[in-house]
Amino acid sequence: MTDTAEKANTIVLRGRGIVPGKATAEALTTRQTISGWGGINEREGTVIELRHELRGQSFAGKVLVFPGAKGSSGWSAYWHMLRLNGTAPAAMIFTRMSTKIALGAVVSRVPTITELDRDPFEVIETGDLVEVDADAGTVTVTKPG
Repeated sequence: MTDTAEKANTIVLRGRGIVPGKATAEALTTRQTISGWGGINEREGTVIELRHELRGQSFAGKVLVFPGAKGSSGWSAYWHMLRLNGTAPAAMIFTRMSTKIALGAVVSRVPTITELDRDPFEVIETGDLVEVDADAGTVTVTKPG
């Protein structure tokens, strides 16, 4: 593939880093919020919420793109367990800041970014290769093909 073709398949977004760090992995996207308490299996890194579009899918080791958290403040305890179990996402991108999501990001210790200059749901699709550089506040999306 030529440099021009590679650039055509790459999109760079800018935002605000919440938890520092860098990670590159496949994206897993959902427009639905995720419940930490009772909505995830922290041992496997999967969504178990009954009516969630990602039910049964694993976010472990992926860049999780989602609106944010729902539920109680117990949300962060489950995200802490993801880190301890080695089942946390590689990075997180979210669109709605709340104390729940901020605390969950901090305790999971994965690079996290928000407030992107474009709607991530219009740019990032499940399966895209995504590089999150929360230190620089950038998200680089590489489309397959």
